[in-house]
Amino acid sequence: MGSKKIPYGKISTFEVLSDGMFRKLFPETLVLSPQLNEVYELALAYYESKVLNEDELVDNGAYFIQVGNRLTRHYLMCTGDPLLLPAHSSSRLKSFFKNNQFRTGYSTHGLFPYRGKFHPQMVKALINIMGIKPGDTILDPMMGSGTVPIEASFMGINSIGIDTSPFCRFMSQVKCNALIIQQEPLDQALKNAKDLFEFFSRAAGTPAVGSKNRNYELSNYFNCINEEKANFKSDYTERIFELIKTDNTDVFDFLLLAYLDSAGYAERSKRQSPYDKFQAILERYLFVVKKIQYVLKGAESLLAKAVLLQGDARDLKINKSSVDGILFSPPYSFAIDYLANDSFHLNVMGENIYVLKEKMVGLRGKNFKEKYQLYVEDMGKIMSECARVLKPEKFCTIIIGTNDNQLSKALDIPKEEVTGLHKILLDMAVQYNFSPVRTLARQISGIANTMRNEYIIILQRDL
Repeated sequence: MGSKKIPYGKISTFEVLSDGMFRKLFPETLVLSPQLNEVYELALAYYESKVLNEDELVDNGAYFIQVGNRLTRHYLMCTGDPLLLPAHSSSRLKSFFKNNQFRTGYSTHGLFPYRGKFHPQMVKALINIMGIKPGDTILDPMMGSGTVPIEASFMGINSIGIDTSPFCRFMSQVKCNALIIQQEPLDQALKNAKDLFEFFSRAAGTPAVGSKNRNYELSNYFNCINEEKANFKSDYTERIFELIKTDNTDVFDFLLLAYLDSAGYAERSKRQSPYDKFQAILERYLFVVKKIQYVLKGAESLLAKAVLLQGDARDLKINKSSVDGILFSPPYSFAIDYLANDSFHLNVMGENIYVLKEKMVGLRGKNFKEKYQLYVEDMGKIMSECARVLKPEKFCTIIIGTNDNQLSKALDIPKEEVTGLHKILLDMAVQYNFSPVRTLARQISGIANTMRNEYIIILQRDL
């Protein structure tokens, strides 16, 4: 005899509330991460609890802080002060990092605040849900600030990160290297921050303080090809090495990233002098390194290999059926001009901004309509390449935002007739031998005036 069905409305309020929703989804042995307050996060946590065993949840779980009587590695990375913020930081900024401590304000993700960056916690969960295990290889063909390679390294998963922008490749490499970078030279650098700042200012140039507006016309000092400048650069490099008492290039790159970060702040605000900004950011960077290396102590050898390259997602130099998973976020169409944001940094690196613009997905084209058409065309090539390099029956996850107002203007059609970019990608995926598995929506914070929602699209490569 089957169990008797209870009609709706026949269960008491006490019974409903005392039973609890979480216990219906998760066993009592699992303690959920604090600050989990969105539906997509709850869904990802549920999927993690179903596909990972207890040991895997402890080592690599994203949305749990305790499994039985064991604290998770994610909790250990996140606990304590998230970032060393300057005293003058706004209450809004302090609140953001406090409220997002388990989402994004941990590990070397805290180095350099890059627009449109992934939530690392979400990335970790997606890697788990896609069934990627230690020893496998994951690809991010548009890696931006390197969130996927960093998370994969912690999880024992090899990664390949590719980006068209040389600055993104540089920034991502510094963040990965910082996991095991030498601390002593960084302490020495902080003691000599004033001299370091002056050297970097002479060699790399200085931003327009408080301009709040980057352009493509900044002068390039750092990679000048004439003999006089080349000699200066060589001499300058030697002086830097003398100050920090090492010729370790990873340390040099780390300090350069801190300077570029401070230059970005100087462009946006006059609240502090450029030097004060540099010193504060260097202190924050050192805090980040010491905190994550404390957690990693004794387990450095378990970090997986990350290969980071400058390249084109439309033409991947990767063998057919060679990666175990793909996870990436295309540029937010033409909602964010990444070159304008990075123009100072790219000029420092000797990059011709106008040449690079013609290679950037979402920036090619003379007007909105042409940019949209080229964007869709480029995404088709990227989907084709993803299908080529991904192993059969493995998963490709894409996180993409949609701005219906912008698309309405670009296509000159009413907003209600706009087909969101996520729907276009879903239709495109079927053409390239992918089967849609799950789509989750999440709200975007930080660029709500540009885009309010993005979608997590999980696809499986057909046989």
